[in-house]
Amino acid sequence: MRDVVITLLVFGSLPYIFKRPSLGMVMWIWISVMNPHTQGWGFARDFPFAAIIAVTTVAAMATNAHRKYRYPLTPVTITFVVFIAYMCLTAAFAIHPDYIMPQLIKVLKIMGMTIVVMMLLRKRKHVEWLIWTVVISIGFYGVKGGIFTLRSGGQYRVWGPIGTFIDGNNEIALALVMTIPLMLYLYTLLDNKWAKRAMIVSMVLCALASLASYSRGAAIAMVGMLAFLWLKSRNKVMLGMLLLLCVPVALVFMPEQWHARIDTIDEYEQDLSAMGRINAWWMAYNLANDRPLGGGFEIYDPHVFQLYAPIPEDVHAAHSIYFQVLGEHGWGGLVIYLALGIFTWLTGSRIISRSARFTELAWAGNLARMVQVSLLGFAVGGAFLSLTYFDVPYYLMAAMVATHLIVERERKMLVPKPLISPLAPEPEPPDETAPEEELRHETA
Repeated sequence: MRDVVITLLVFGSLPYIFKRPSLGMVMWIWISVMNPHTQGWGFARDFPFAAIIAVTTVAAMATNAHRKYRYPLTPVTITFVVFIAYMCLTAAFAIHPDYIMPQLIKVLKIMGMTIVVMMLLRKRKHVEWLIWTVVISIGFYGVKGGIFTLRSGGQYRVWGPIGTFIDGNNEIALALVMTIPLMLYLYTLLDNKWAKRAMIVSMVLCALASLASYSRGAAIAMVGMLAFLWLKSRNKVMLGMLLLLCVPVALVFMPEQWHARIDTIDEYEQDLSAMGRINAWWMAYNLANDRPLGGGFEIYDPHVFQLYAPIPEDVHAAHSIYFQVLGEHGWGGLVIYLALGIFTWLTGSRIISRSARFTELAWAGNLARMVQVSLLGFAVGGAFLSLTYFDVPYYLMAAMVATHLIVERERKMLVPKPLISPLAPEPEPPDETAPEEELRHETA
C-alpha cells in the first residue's frame, strides 16, 4: 500500500511540475532527503523516483520560455562550481580509477540538482518551501524516534532510514540536530496556537531522538548548537531559563548505559572506535601530503591504509567531513571546501545586517540566524562523520544565497526604520498644561 501511495504522489505531481518547476524542487528534496519509498516493502524501494523528478524538473525549466532561470553568481555559488570541478579533477587521478565511477556519479547528481535548486529559488515562498520540506523530511524520523524513546525509556538506539545518508545512528542524530533550528524558524511563522504547540512538541521529540541515538558526536554538536543558539537569541534570559529547565530533565531521563556511552568522550584513548577514527585521520593527512590531489573517491581499503595509515590493519571510513575531503581531494580540495563554508556563513551575516532596518525583511534575518545555527551544528558534528556529500547542508547553502539576493532586491523598494542611538535622550512629551496654540506648534 505504501508503494502505491508514493508512486501516485510522485507521478501525480509531474503535470504540476511542468506548470511550476519550483514544485519539482520540493519533490526532489522530499524524495532525496526523506526517501519515503524506503519505507515500503515492494517495487517502490528501488524505483528511480528521484531521476524521474529531476528530468521532469529540468525539462519544465527548459520549456517555460517566459521564465528565465539563471544561475546566481556570488562568492558562494562560484566556489561551489569550483569545488565540483576540483572533485572531477581529483577523480581523474584517483588511486582506484576503476572503482570511483558510481560514487562520482552519485556526487555529481547531488551537486547538479543543488545547482537546479539555486536556479529555482526566486522568491521568499520558494525558500520557505525548501525549509518546510527539509523539516518535514527529517522531522518525521525525529518525531517517530522521539515517541519510540519515550516508550522505551531510552533503552534502545534510534536509527535512520535504511539505505540513505542518514541510516546510521550517528547520521540521523546529526540530521536532527540540524533540523531543530529550522523548526524554530518555522515556529515564528505560525499563527495558530495549536500549530505552534505541535512545532514545540516536534522539537522536543527530535531532541530526544537525537540523544537516544547514543551518538557522542551529535551530543557535542547539540551542545555547540544550543550555545550558539543562545548567543543568537534576542531573548537570552528566557531561552537560558528554558535550557536550564529542559536539558537536565532530558539528561536525567536517559538510562545509565547512555551516560556510560557519553562518558567515553573523556576516555577516547581506550575506545577502539575513537582510535580507529584517529588512525583514518592520520591516513588522510599522510595521503594528502604524498599526493597533492588526494586519492580520489573509494580510498578506504587495506591497500591505501597499508601505504599511509599508522596502523595499516585498522581500516576505517574517514569519520570526518574535513579529513574525508582532505584524503579524497587533497589540501586544495579542503581549502575550497572550507572557503565554501566561510562564504556561506558570511552571506548569512550580511543578510542579518542588511535586513536589520527593515520590518518587512525581519523574516530574512531570522532565517539567516537559524540556518547559521544549523550549519554550525553540521560543522561541529560533521567533524566526526563522513557526511561531506550529505545534501541538506548544500540545500541550506542555496537557501542562504537566495535569501541574500531577495534581501538586496527588496531593499531598494523599502523605507528603512530610523536608527535611534541607545544613548540619545528620549523626547519629552508636550506639556498638557500649555496653551493650545503652543501644543499645536510643538506638534507641527
